[in-house]
Amino acid sequence: MVYRRPTIRRTREGSVWWVRLATFNLLHSQPVVGVDPGRVPDPTVDGLAAAVRELDADVLGIQEVDVGQPRSGDVDQVLIAAEASGARHWRFLPTVRGTPGNRGDFVPADHAARLEAATSCPVGPMYGVGLVSRVPVVSWHHAVYPAAPLSLPLLVPGDRGPRVLQVPDEPRGVIAAVIDGPSGPMTVAAAHLSFVPGYNIRQLRLIKLWLRQFPRPVVLMGDFNLPGRLPGWVTGWPELIRAASYPSFGPKVQFDHILGDGLTVEQVAAARAGAEVLALPVSDHCAVRATLDL
Repeated sequence: MVYRRPTIRRTREGSVWWVRLATFNLLHSQPVVGVDPGRVPDPTVDGLAAAVRELDADVLGIQEVDVGQPRSGDVDQVLIAAEASGARHWRFLPTVRGTPGNRGDFVPADHAARLEAATSCPVGPMYGVGLVSRVPVVSWHHAVYPAAPLSLPLLVPGDRGPRVLQVPDEPRGVIAAVIDGPSGPMTVAAAHLSFVPGYNIRQLRLIKLWLRQFPRPVVLMGDFNLPGRLPGWVTGWPELIRAASYPSFGPKVQFDHILGDGLTVEQVAAARAGAEVLALPVSDHCAVRATLDL
């Protein structure tokens, strides 16, 4: 594994430290309609690795991540992402034991599951969120929220094309890393929120309160299942990217967000100016990426 250093841009005035942030809902590394499966020989491993290398992020938040799942080759997708990005630091937060989708196929992940994941000894199958960092991590933190007691009809990608299924909600989680920034610690967090309207807004508000305890600036990113400007309105935090990210084969709506707190107006403007949406070899979501000048 080749480790990579965070990006330092050198100018006439000296060294300027900046961090490239990205969030990507993996859909457990499944290709979808409109993405050429010939781009990679094995989507589960090679497709995920190719996507992460293309993102080239210093800190990457990933959602809908499989560890030890037969449907994705029993691999550890967080480890694959870390190896592909050249990161020394990564963490997996399981929210589910089993395979999400049908109500009888999974149970909420318990403390034992999270301990297994934190000690790099997960016993699958598990599913949840991950965070991968080339920047040194000072400390890791997480929070988990219970599933909404509802199921909704959702358009689900499949081998024969998208289909509508009645899908139960699952527990949701946020994972945060306090990283060693150039002028002191800062916080980066990744979350995957409920698809049930109202529950996702409540979860976002709870995450904002939870993040109060951590060093500023704070960046919160992930698939919030909330469209457009709504996450910025709910939190009062500026969006670092404003662009449609779903579906990957013709984006119409933004579900994938990067928000910041404790940033200057100039930092927000610069991040927005360079923000990008990338359609990658796997997933029904595009990845979104922004660069923060520190």
